[in-house]
Amino acid sequence: MFSSRRKAVLAAAFAGLLLTAPVPGALAAQPAEVTAQDAAIYTIDGTNAESRTDIHRLGAEILGVQGRTAQIQATRGQADELRSRGYRLTEKTGLGEALGKINGNRGKAAAGDFPPGDEAYHNYDETNAALETAATEHPGITSKFSIGESHEGRDIPALKISDNAATDEDEPEVLFNCNQHAREHLTTEMCLHIVERFTNGHGSDQAVTDMVDSREIWVIPMVNPDGSTYDIASGQYRGWRKNRQDTGTDLNRNWGYMWGCCGGSSDDPNSETYRGTEAWSAPETAAMRDFVDSRVVDGTQQIKAAIDFHTYSELVLWPFGHTSDDVTEGMTQQEYDRFERVGTAMAADNGYTPQQSSDLYVTDGDSLDWMWGEHKILAFTLEMYPASGGGLDGFYPPADVIDRETARNDGAVDILINEAGT
Repeated sequence: MFSSRRKAVLAAAFAGLLLTAPVPGALAAQPAEVTAQDAAIYTIDGTNAESRTDIHRLGAEILGVQGRTAQIQATRGQADELRSRGYRLTEKTGLGEALGKINGNRGKAAAGDFPPGDEAYHNYDETNAALETAATEHPGITSKFSIGESHEGRDIPALKISDNAATDEDEPEVLFNCNQHAREHLTTEMCLHIVERFTNGHGSDQAVTDMVDSREIWVIPMVNPDGSTYDIASGQYRGWRKNRQDTGTDLNRNWGYMWGCCGGSSDDPNSETYRGTEAWSAPETAAMRDFVDSRVVDGTQQIKAAIDFHTYSELVLWPFGHTSDDVTEGMTQQEYDRFERVGTAMAADNGYTPQQSSDLYVTDGDSLDWMWGEHKILAFTLEMYPASGGGLDGFYPPADVIDRETARNDGAVDILINEAGT
């Protein structure tokens, strides 16, 4: 359905089907570019949850983890401080050099598009067009809408998939959202794959048909459209993570449950994990909150399960992230055991590693904790392919892996959808 993506974009634009473009006033005040001239990529062997939390709290960004080896991005000063604390860092490459290598292997595209060889990835307009195509081709089981606007005025597109999509039925609901972090473009493809599978498969694949007929499935492929667009605005990758509000807010540290509580985010606006001025200060997270809150009907949350897709490290994560305790306020042993059971089943299917979120390192103000802590939604984060990377290149896998790595999660998606009805 999505193979002729550029034709779809032109057709949708001609028909006036694309969602709202950024308004001129919003674009006039661009956030300052955050440069880290002395930043570099390092590896640290022998880490665990405690040491990674320590590294994270110092201000270094953990890019990916495989086993006990962490890839981090740190300034020279942060690297020196880590060494003074006994960490043994191996420098891989400077930040600018790393981006140069990633882009040098691909070349440069026209402004606002993915570099040559990565054309199969969907930019903002193409994502809108793909959703519009799904809605046009499957009108009875789909409903396309926007959950709200980004900082720069872009609509945040979403699609509902159900056998009677125009009707709010009394069926368990499941949410899939992607691309909170701008450079994690593979996640947008994951959400679009879910759309394609559950629309094209309805009526021909019995398992898919049963799930669509018995559930209401919500898909939000691009939570951070401004950041995603900015990351490829020059026709090359920029390594951008946050939204485009001032120096940028890390959307996955801006959610309201235990926001800023536990050293799992930064109050430094230049940090990659900057949590914002207050909970929900980013319009993108506020839009997500308002949408999820809107699914409380007669006092009961209709969304029973959710996956927030990220890259990379090939992990299945469950709450909580703000504490290393398994059983704590808001999490009984029985509830934790259910998370562990479902997460382990998903990981057994896709080959990822299952663990509590804080086993990676402590975070606060993330969507995972809010979904469960506020609404008791059985929420997971899936960190997608690759299992490891040299640093930034892990965020930019070649386009020829898209089909394989998105289909790899079909079983995990089905496990969660079916669990939502129990």
